[in-house]
This record gives sequence, C-alpha cells and structure tokens, in this order.
Amino acid sequence: MRAETRHQLKQDAFSRVTINAAEKTAHWTVEHRSTLIISTVVVAVVLAVGIGGWYYLSTQDEAASLDLSKAVRTLDTPLRPAGAPEQPDFPSYTSEKDRAEAAKKIFQSIVDKYPHTHTADMAHYFLGVTAENLSDNNTAERNFKEVASSYNKDVAAVAKFALASLYGQTNRAKEAIAIYQELINKPTATVSKVTAQLQLADLYQNFNQPLDAKRLYEQVKKENPGNEAGQMATQKLSELK
Repeated sequence: MRAETRHQLKQDAFSRVTINAAEKTAHWTVEHRSTLIISTVVVAVVLAVGIGGWYYLSTQDEAASLDLSKAVRTLDTPLRPAGAPEQPDFPSYTSEKDRAEAAKKIFQSIVDKYPHTHTADMAHYFLGVTAENLSDNNTAERNFKEVASSYNKDVAAVAKFALASLYGQTNRAKEAIAIYQELINKPTATVSKVTAQLQLADLYQNFNQPLDAKRLYEQVKKENPGNEAGQMATQKLSELK
C-alpha cells in the first residue's frame, strides 16, 4: 500500500498494538521500512507475553528481547550524508548496506543463542527483512519461509505477509495471491482479514487486474462501513473509475 493510505483500525488495547503493527507491515516500502521495524518489535513482545498466555518472559526470552531491541535500534539508526563526520553521541551509518549488515549480525546471534524462543522467531523474521534490504531476495525468501512454518500462527502470519509482499515486488503474482488468500481465510491477531484484503487489492491494481481489485474494495467497503478501512476502500474505488 502507498504511504498516504496507511491507517490502523481502532479496537481494544491489545488489538490496537497488533493491528497497528500489521497495518504498517502491510504498507511497508523501502523508504518507510524503519516504521515497520519498530512496530513489529512491539508484536514480538506482545506475542511473547500475551498470546502465549505467559505472565512474564522467561529468562532466555527476556535476554533475547534486549538484544532484539538493540538490533531494531540499529536498523533505525540515521544515515549521515557522505563526507559528514561521525558524531560520538549520535550513532549513524554511511549507508543502508552498512546499517543492515550491522543489524544482521545481531539478529543472527539471537537466533543462534536463543533458539526455540518467541524472540528468536522474530529475529529470524528480521533476517529476512535485512536480506531484502541488502537486495538478497533469495535469502529473504528462505528466512520468511522458515518463519512462516513456525508453530506460532501469529508470528508465522507476519512472515507470510512479508513473503507475499516480496513475491509481489518480484513479479510472482500467483504466489503472492495464494498467500494473501490464505491470510484472508485464516486471519490472526497480527494480520487481520482486512489488512490482507487491502494488500491483495493493491496487488491486483499493480498487475492490471482492476476488476478483481474493485471486487475486493467493494467487499471491504461493505464489511467495514463507517470506519477507516471502509473509507480507504471507497477512496480506492473512486481511483479505479
């Protein structure tokens, strides 16, 4: 989805966190990747503490979460202009590649040190994100697929969503459509039905299938009267005319 169409649905406290993250994931672009990263870390913490029914994080997950926060902050570190001196009190990187490589090392260490934790699953997901940032689509696909097969359906859904986005960006529309349809039929706390519907409709538009896009937008409008998703669908329908 384009940046100007990003909105999150309003629900209870837990849903606001997870749906906000999912919506921002749905609308990620290269230039807005840092917003996605911060949101998904919130999902990692919520999943570890809430969805699994745990009252507190295990010792391993707690330690892993601290490392995950560090890695995420690395990915969100500003880039400084070419030739500009580094400021000791304000970390920065000279290129997106250097920043992604630095974060990648931390994510990989989490996967290696804390296997079988919720946080390791999210770190594994971020290995796919950093690989995509580095234009290594094969590695990104492999990582997203591994997380998508996770027993935790909420973490798996985030990875499936990212995988569908990757397929859409690399002209593999048929595979992307199949994943979005699966997410529509089996929504989770992290990827809602309407999120998958809107992204699939956007994919149809990008691949010159306006009738399919129109059908989905009309469905979203009908199922979400008066809320932001319905308004978004109405706006998209007007653009298709």
